[in-house]
Amino acid sequence: MSDLSEEKLKKALLKKALGYIAKEQVCEYSVDENGEEVLAKKKVTKKQLSPDLSALKILLEKFYGDFSVEKMSDEELEKEKIRLLQLLKEEEENANRKVQETDQM
Repeated sequence: MSDLSEEKLKKALLKKALGYIAKEQVCEYSVDENGEEVLAKKKVTKKQLSPDLSALKILLEKFYGDFSVEKMSDEELEKEKIRLLQLLKEEEENANRKVQETDQM
């Protein structure tokens, strides 16, 4: 697997493992008096997708094969917890920023 596709896979798994906000758009069209389709209604919704444990498991096994919770000390577990919480916070802030940007469009 190339480095680029491996990095894309890693990012996709991380996004799914942490959860994210998705935007769904539904457009309804009608036919005007000239017989052409025109946009009649557009509905945009935002959906919070929950973290996926299967994606997290795959991510840890594939990219962090030597990662083993059983072998970690309490101090290491606490550091890892803090690191992961910070990562989650950053991802949530990024997702919120993207939602605000799309709202402004």
